[in-house]
Amino acid sequence: MSFYSAGVEYGIHCLLFLVDERGNSREASVRDLAELQGVPHEYLAKVFTKLAKAKLVVATEGVRGGFRLGKPSDEITLLDIVAAVDGRKQIFDCRDVRGRCALFNGNAPQWATAGVCGINAAMLTAQKRMEEALEQQTILDLARRTARKAPPEYGNKVAEWLSGRRENRAAGPDTPNVPLILVDE
Repeated sequence: MSFYSAGVEYGIHCLLFLVDERGNSREASVRDLAELQGVPHEYLAKVFTKLAKAKLVVATEGVRGGFRLGKPSDEITLLDIVAAVDGRKQIFDCRDVRGRCALFNGNAPQWATAGVCGINAAMLTAQKRMEEALEQQTILDLARRTARKAPPEYGNKVAEWLSGRRENRAAGPDTPNVPLILVDE
């Protein structure tokens, strides 16, 4: 079982689609982002409610409305997204087992329970390091990494697909959807 929810992964992926490798923000609806990624729309809508509450995204109005980044992409860290979607989680909950050893017959000596539990201290250090690593990675960092990995036309095709969807919404419900074609065959 993973420590973070699928909502964290979906949120990070969505924010990546809301920015290009230069840090420019794009706009998209939750429905379009869900379809683009093949994830459940209803669940993604709940994720976006949390992202909006944390001011990581802001809603845009109108028929073409949707969401865009709520602040610059180089200021949105992975830790911001984790905290917005899943809240602050502790990776370890010390049960203070060290004082329960059967050899103590219910009366743990002071040496066994004095100070901070070494296991708890190690887990707190691990959590601190994990959160520091997440705080050092921004959405812009990930967008740039994706742009270096993907074919040059990928970013343009994502932008065109999202733009086409927005235009279709503006044109009305009877307009056919723009097909999703991200790479040339």
